[in-house]
Amino acid sequence: MTSVPEEVPCLLMRGGTSKGAYFLADDLPADPAARAELLLRIMGSPDERQIDGLGGAHPLTSKVAVVSPSSRPEADVDYLFLQVVVDRPEVSDRQNCGNILAGVGPFAVERGLVPAGEESTSVRIHMVNSGDLATATFRTPGGRVDYTGDARIAGVPGTAAPVVIEFPAGAGTLLPTGKVRDTIGGVPVTCVDNGMPVVLVAAADLKVTGYETPKDLEEDLALADRLREIRLEAGRLMGLGDVSDTTVPKLTLLAAPREGGAICTRTFIPVRCHTSIGVLGAAGVAAGLRIEGGVGAGLAELTPGSDRTRIEHPTGFLDIDSSLGTGPDGLPSARRTAVVRTARKIFDGTVFPRAAALPQGGHR
Repeated sequence: MTSVPEEVPCLLMRGGTSKGAYFLADDLPADPAARAELLLRIMGSPDERQIDGLGGAHPLTSKVAVVSPSSRPEADVDYLFLQVVVDRPEVSDRQNCGNILAGVGPFAVERGLVPAGEESTSVRIHMVNSGDLATATFRTPGGRVDYTGDARIAGVPGTAAPVVIEFPAGAGTLLPTGKVRDTIGGVPVTCVDNGMPVVLVAAADLKVTGYETPKDLEEDLALADRLREIRLEAGRLMGLGDVSDTTVPKLTLLAAPREGGAICTRTFIPVRCHTSIGVLGAAGVAAGLRIEGGVGAGLAELTPGSDRTRIEHPTGFLDIDSSLGTGPDGLPSARRTAVVRTARKIFDGTVFPRAAALPQGGHR
């Protein structure tokens, strides 16, 4: 059995509507299997309560960021996102997380990886999971990260300093299947990837309204079966292979907006219904709504002449700036994507991994 460190430096942060443990790569084992074993112990998995670790008994609060200086000239730091499964001994690197991304820039300054500006700092981030790039800009008056401010995001109580995250044009292939629409199990879908693989489905095509609570949707076993069928086939069509043991692609149900936004959403990760929506998932939705002929085109209420897309979700809304162009293949491509998030440092110190042996799990 791999020797487990007695203590590990850790910074616990809220990033957007998620919460995660942030680590310097040098403070964790380089071997993925050893790293996974250690993170399971730190987060308290597998246990549905994660009572003996940092995890919060939900996928949104069982996340890890591993950050290091980047060797890429166009980036300042590398950010590896790891999803620690709550009730199984698994650690997955198969997806990005745009909420945890919101804390990466401040963390890089806190740990001295990037020097702080006198008023604000921009950190260029290489997202290792997908190879994509993002730039996070945030306030650093006097050379220190300021987490206080008046920016408010749905799903988080109170206010905090804004973190503006911008994604470069043309990151990835927006339509990985090469089609504006595909049909899976008789259901029209639009498969998009604007930083994260997402499958867009009209809620009505699955015999639900799209306005149900996450709890009600999770308890609909017939819906769960249909979603599983769609996700597995969509994963194959999107070039992801067998996705039965992964959390991507995300499935987002679409319905006409009810609260003044552009669209109403319910997102699954992969069977739990998100209480809000992830940043990169929302980026996919925002871009997908602008694709002529896509499944969301007839449902969305977009503001003419504006790039701003307000996406309604179960606990509020998320605003995304999104615009499209045309790729060399003649298909729509992402031109600009930007979002305002917030982050907060919760504690900075040392975590003591669970010492008892856990069931054998692994890194995916």
